[in-house]
Amino acid sequence: MSEEIQLKREVEGTAIPAGTKRLLAAGTGVVVTQDLGGTFTVHATEAGGLFRIEGKDADALGRKVPKVDAVGVGKVTGEEEIWAVLKTCYDPEIPVNIVDLGLIYSMELQKTEAGGRRVEVKMTLTAQGCGMGPSIAADARQKILTLEGIQEAQVDVVWEPAWGPQMITPDGRKKLGMD
Repeated sequence: MSEEIQLKREVEGTAIPAGTKRLLAAGTGVVVTQDLGGTFTVHATEAGGLFRIEGKDADALGRKVPKVDAVGVGKVTGEEEIWAVLKTCYDPEIPVNIVDLGLIYSMELQKTEAGGRRVEVKMTLTAQGCGMGPSIAADARQKILTLEGIQEAQVDVVWEPAWGPQMITPDGRKKLGMD
């Protein structure tokens, strides 16, 4: 179990699962419950609830900005690199990436009319009421756009087919202790 720390400065957190932004005051007690994919999930003991804190704000937690492995640097980006970067995206409540959770339904790499490259992703969430959907989709889109040669990216949240635990990959099941 992690110990409680006090925030070193005021920081914006995204409430989980509502997805709303909230300023957490300097000195607020938090426990880091997850630090995967370049973001932190914290339980704010005084303010109550879970919050996602972006990696750029690691100093507020007394930590260094987390390194996320560069995927496909110096290579022409192909489907393999896109899938790899999607595996660096996490639901802040679950310690398994969105690919291994079975949340990615499709990924298409296309050429644009102007000769650039565009990625289109269809993804879902484990529950329709999750307010973190836009945040998770934005995280995936932003990471795709860091790949060399990708000029456009669109990540849409869809609800058909409905997600179920049978969609979790064997690696994801193992991480969750389901097998």
